[in-house]
Amino acid sequence: MTALGRIRQLLTRDRAAAMLLPEALWRLFLARIQLLFPFKRTAPKLGIQSQETGMVSRDSEALRIQQITKAIRIASRVTPWKSTCMVRAVAGLKMLEKRGIESTLYMGVARDKKGQMAAHAWLRSGAYYVSGDDTMKGFVVVEKFAKVLQVE
Repeated sequence: MTALGRIRQLLTRDRAAAMLLPEALWRLFLARIQLLFPFKRTAPKLGIQSQETGMVSRDSEALRIQQITKAIRIASRVTPWKSTCMVRAVAGLKMLEKRGIESTLYMGVARDKKGQMAAHAWLRSGAYYVSGDDTMKGFVVVEKFAKVLQVE
């Protein structure tokens, strides 16, 4: 199915997720720009280095996490720039942060079939993977960032 077909399908099946598509496109764009800068400048914006958030999601957040996941996955397929795994993870992190939902961004490495080093990033919020879970198998986590949000 084409990206436009997926968008049409999302519009008919999940209106709330479809409403997030413009924001997902904007966040993907901002993440792509942000990642052009040296990582030492970007890293502090990702959360607390070498820590993770909890593995349990609040029931009240589950639906919103799933909607953001759908929006990021579909929007990343139609961007005119390459929305890499890191771009998708950062965009998802920012969308969740805006809604007061904590997440953990993971960065991993593995060897590909040719023996070359490959890197991958993925994002988890509670019990749900928002991005990158489709190819995270076999990657060893080398760093993680917990986006912990204080509730006052």
